Amino acid sequence: MLKRPGQEVENLTPEYLERLLFDDIPYLPKIQEEHDYFAKTLQDQGIEVLYLENLVAESLTNPEIKKEFVGRMLKESNATSPQTFENLQEYLLSFSNLDMVNKIMAGIRKNELEIEKRKHLYEMMEDHYPFYTDPMPNLYFTRDPAASIGNGLTINNMREPARRRESMFMEYIIKHHPRFAGHDIPVWLDRNYHNPIEGGDELVLSEEVIAIGVSARTSAKAIERLALNLFKHPKQDKVKKVVAIEIPKSRAFMHLDTVFTMVDHNSFTMHPMIQGPGGKMNIYILEKGEDENHVNVTHRTNLQEALKEVLNLSELDLILCGNGDEIAAAREQWNDGSNTLAIAPGVVVTYDRNYISNQCLREHGIKVIEVKSSELSRGRGGPRCMSMPIVREDI
Repeated sequence: MLKRPGQEVENLTPEYLERLLFDDIPYLPKIQEEHDYFAKTLQDQGIEVLYLENLVAESLTNPEIKKEFVGRMLKESNATSPQTFENLQEYLLSFSNLDMVNKIMAGIRKNELEIEKRKHLYEMMEDHYPFYTDPMPNLYFTRDPAASIGNGLTINNMREPARRRESMFMEYIIKHHPRFAGHDIPVWLDRNYHNPIEGGDELVLSEEVIAIGVSARTSAKAIERLALNLFKHPKQDKVKKVVAIEIPKSRAFMHLDTVFTMVDHNSFTMHPMIQGPGGKMNIYILEKGEDENHVNVTHRTNLQEALKEVLNLSELDLILCGNGDEIAAAREQWNDGSNTLAIAPGVVVTYDRNYISNQCLREHGIKVIEVKSSELSRGRGGPRCMSMPIVREDI
C-alpha cells in the first residue's frame, strides 16, 4: 500500500516544518513523478499496488460510516468548538468520498470557508494559524501507521501529534473496505493502546520472529504488550519470539528500519553508528512466559549473534551502510541508505543517491533496483518507509 504525495505537501511552510515533522519542502510535481516511478518499479516486479487514499474512499460508501469518520477525524484534529465542528463537518460531507479524503489529508485552510467570528480567548489567539485542520505530509510514509504481522496487523498509536490521525485511515479500511471487512482480521494492538509504537520499528524477520526497535518513536511498554498479545491470541500460533533492539533516540535514527533492514534470509544492512563500543548493543529476546500475562526476557549485547540465535543461522552477513566509512555512512544513512525494501529474498529497492551503499549491497550478492530520490528523500524516509505490505508470500 502506497500514498501518492498530494496537496498536503503544498501546505508545508517554513514556519511550521518542525510542527509537521519535516526538514524541507518537497517540490510537488517532482515528488509525484518520483513516487509514480517507485510505484511502477514495484508493479514491474509483479507487485500489486494499492493506494491509501483510494482504499479509504472505498471504505466510506455508507453515509453513516462516512459521517462518523468525519466526526472522529475532526475531533482528533482539535476542531472542538461546536460552531467550527459543525461548519467543517458540513464542508467535508459536501465532497465526493475521494475528494473528501484528499481534503482531510491536505488540511483545511482557514481561507477556504468563513466561520462565525470566534468568541473565546483561546480561539482568538489561534487566529494567526492558517489551518482549521493540519495537513498530513508524512502520509506517503505508509509503513508507520500500521504493520502486517502474520495473519493480522497492528494499528498504531503514533508518538507525534502530527501523525496520530494517520492510523485512523487503516482502522476504517480494515473494518469497512469490501476487500477486508468480514474477514475477521485480528488486530494485535490497536491505536487506542496508550503507549506508542510505529511500523518503521516493526520488522518481520521470519514466520516465527519479529524484530522491533526501541526508538524515539516506539516504547518498550508497547513492545511488551504486543508480544503478550501475539503469544496469547487464539488466532496466532506462528510468532514465537519478539526481538527488541534498542537504538539511539535521535531524528536521524527515527525508526529501526532507518538503520537496519533485512535483505535476504541471512543478510542485513546496518548503519554502523547504532553500535556502542566494541559493537555492543542492548537486545532483548521476548518469549512466552509461564502464563499469558508474562514474557520471558533474555538480554543479549551482540546483534549478529542474537540474530543467528533467533533465526537458527550458522552464518550471517551484516552489510554496512556507506561500506562502513564514517562520512559516507552518516551521509547516506541521512538519505535512507539503510532503508531498503526487500521485495524478495536477495532483491531490494533503494534510493539511487546512495551509490556507495548500493554498490556494497551488490558486492554482497544482493540485486539492487534503484529509484529516483531527489524529492522523496526530503521527507527523511526511504523505499521501506513508503510502503506497507498487506499480503506477503510464504518463503
